[in-house]
Amino acid sequence: MSHDKDIRIEQVNFGLEDASFRTPIKFGGHVVSTMTLLHVAIEAIDRNGRKATGRGSMPLGNVWSFPSQVLTFSATMEIMKELAGRLAGLTEDCHDFGHPLEINHWLEPEYLRAAGELERERALPEPIPKLCILVAASAFDAAVHGAYGRMHGINAYNALTSSFMNEDLSFYLGPAFSGQFLDRYILDKPKARMPLYHLVGALDPLTDAEVNEPIADGLPETLSEWIRREGLTHFKLKLNGDDFSWDLNRILAVDRVCDAEIGDKRSWFYSFDFNERCPHVEYLVEILKKFSEKSPLGYSRLQYVEQPTSRYLKEVPEQDMSLASSLKPVVIDEALTDLESLNLAVRLGYSGAALKVCKGHSQALILAAAARVRNLFLCVQDLTCPGASFLHSAGFSARIPGVAAIEGNARQYCPQANRGWDGKYPGLFQIRDGTIETGVLTGPGLGFDYPKEKI
Repeated sequence: MSHDKDIRIEQVNFGLEDASFRTPIKFGGHVVSTMTLLHVAIEAIDRNGRKATGRGSMPLGNVWSFPSQVLTFSATMEIMKELAGRLAGLTEDCHDFGHPLEINHWLEPEYLRAAGELERERALPEPIPKLCILVAASAFDAAVHGAYGRMHGINAYNALTSSFMNEDLSFYLGPAFSGQFLDRYILDKPKARMPLYHLVGALDPLTDAEVNEPIADGLPETLSEWIRREGLTHFKLKLNGDDFSWDLNRILAVDRVCDAEIGDKRSWFYSFDFNERCPHVEYLVEILKKFSEKSPLGYSRLQYVEQPTSRYLKEVPEQDMSLASSLKPVVIDEALTDLESLNLAVRLGYSGAALKVCKGHSQALILAAAARVRNLFLCVQDLTCPGASFLHSAGFSARIPGVAAIEGNARQYCPQANRGWDGKYPGLFQIRDGTIETGVLTGPGLGFDYPKEKI
């Protein structure tokens, strides 16, 4: 099918930017202190010869998307960089007219094939994970959506109707979605304000007594200081998953700090992220029961738990999450790479899904619809996304019904990468009463413009 509003990719440009963290972050057993951002610009043309440019940006989160027992951090990062270059060429070679969702649908098999070729050429000791390929491709997908919206002078989230899309959702999700389009599942306007989830990393000091070497850069250095500065109400705890006493004591310590700083002034909430390191479901169930016993009120504030056990659902199918999900929502994250993995997770007892634009804007939209039909708990997280990638994630969060809060931890760990953006969009980078101003993300494309110095 074709549409007079279709676009075609004309030119692709990309670049890489390195940034250092002000303080390291630990997750999944790894300590990370740097990031590499992939920036993409795509020029598109419509059937009448008009042109528009869209931009996308995303951290190449190799530790998260390409965990390896045999390859070093540097090796997996170099693989992602080379893969990004190959994806850029494939994207530029896509000369068919279509809607961005279709273009990404056509390109994904080519991206997967290119990764396989890279594996063979480099004689890699293990396959490049699909999650890694999705992350490397996400900035290109975002740029296509941005170009489409700018071509037509509308916000890309308002281009998900039958007036713009060639195929209904049955093309992507099966016959049950016949006659439906994404506007049925996506808000036509962003939520005005959303709470920000503050990350409490495993290395982060909670109080002044835990600060051994002050950074002294003017930003808060403890959880207590962050709460006082920004009026925070949502806290995501990074936990070890392989040290029960440490995990439980960390949860209780954070709960005490929040109680001391917030008290009865307002409500506050938690989420737990084990980054797959729980050895089995029983570990999580026992943690939840102990937390409930020692702090019933704190336990009532726990909104959800994120991917407690292995991402490899097919390889570890005995990990039935039903009992844990009966206590609190348990969301699939690292394991979520397509509709098949979502369906498998539901069969294994997961009760929610973590949507991330770092896996692709198109995929996040489509899986949001699939998850909402299944009445799954939904949340959106970032990948320590700064600048444009953070605004992209925030804009997506603000358009998905049921998503209660947005992550944004680059301000904690890599604030320098927000420079230029924080001045142009202060309401999104300056936290007030624990919330950010998502309602301003209504412009053409993905909802925001680049600062002049970033173009």
